[in-house]
This record gives sequence, structure tokens and C-alpha cells, in this order.
Amino acid sequence: MTNLPAAAFARYDDSPDEQFYAVTRLVTHIDAEAISSLTQLYRELFPADGMILDLMSSWVSHLPTDVQYGRVAGVGMSAEELAVNPQLDEFIVQNLNREPRLPFADSSFDGVGICVSIQYLTRPVEVLREVGRVLKPCAPLAITFSNRCFPTKAVAAWQMTDDAGHAHLIREYLRSAGNWGTVESLDCRPHRRRGEDPLYAVVARKDAEAA
Repeated sequence: MTNLPAAAFARYDDSPDEQFYAVTRLVTHIDAEAISSLTQLYRELFPADGMILDLMSSWVSHLPTDVQYGRVAGVGMSAEELAVNPQLDEFIVQNLNREPRLPFADSSFDGVGICVSIQYLTRPVEVLREVGRVLKPCAPLAITFSNRCFPTKAVAAWQMTDDAGHAHLIREYLRSAGNWGTVESLDCRPHRRRGEDPLYAVVARKDAEAA
């Protein structure tokens, strides 16, 4: 468990998440330059022919289109968005705040991405422990974030901190999950121009000895 109090995961809008995601949003939440940086990060981290999980997915996965992966699975909240995602070989509609257990076998994936969505998890430690379970030993998890969010659905702890604080919060989640080895914080766009979206990442690798 994390040392954070329960109030840290309170939200302005605590109505069922299914209601919020009933509205199909075929939009991107970061600008084109940030998306390009995200795709490059995935290119560097996720092996070609690997099994990839796009967690908290939507209608785009931002994986490089010139790389052939063995399988790309998506887990998200909107069936309509997931169904039009051209990079997904399969998808599952699942509310991770209601059910954090992932419907995949142990050590199934060579990489997992969570793109600009970690701020919406009310049970992040449980979810990240599950991510560690379904990853192969030493395989990477890339958690990316920017300076945008849906404020009514982001947890209080996220809204109370700045970008550096967000990275620290994610690292605390991973520490509390207990099955992660190396963890690295990255500024994926250190030379962005004024007005452009930032993109940050916390990259963790599953502990080689974790179950």
C-alpha cells in the first residue's frame, strides 16, 4: 500500500467512470510534437515482434507504424474508441478503478504503455502491481504524462502537485507496488518551444525476481 491517505485519491466527480466515458472522444490530448516524442520513446523501449499492452487505451496508441509487433492488446473504457484503433489486435473494455486485476496470464507482455492517463487511477498501486505481474522479467513500462488532464476526474494528489511532483508520485506508486526494479524519470521534450506541450515519462522495468 502507498503511504498516501485515502483523500489523495478523491475526485471532484466521483460518479461512475462509465458515465464520463460514454461520450466518444476521437481527439488527441497532446500536440503533434509531443506525440512524435512519445512514439520515439516507444520505438526505443518496445521490441519489434514483441507483445505490447496499451493500458488505458483509446482510438490511437501512438506506436510507431513502421514497426511490426507480435500482438498489441488494448484495455480502455470506450468500446467505440478502441474499436477504431488500427494498431490494436484485440481490446477489452474494463474500468480499472472498479477492477484493477488484468485478464492476462503472468509474464505475457514485452512492454506496457500508459499514455497521459495515470492521473485518473484511484487504485494505482493495485493496477501497477498487476502490470508488473503480466510483464516479462526486466520488460519496460512507460508511463507518460503532460500538463493536461480532465480536472474533474484526476485524483487530488495529482492536482496538488507540479510536473516534478507528478514524477515523484508515480515513483511512489511503483515503490508501493513492490515488483519493480529500475525506475527512471525522463523529460522527453527538453527543448520544446514556448506554447508546446511538455511530455514526461517514468520508465520502470519489472524486477527480474518478482513473481
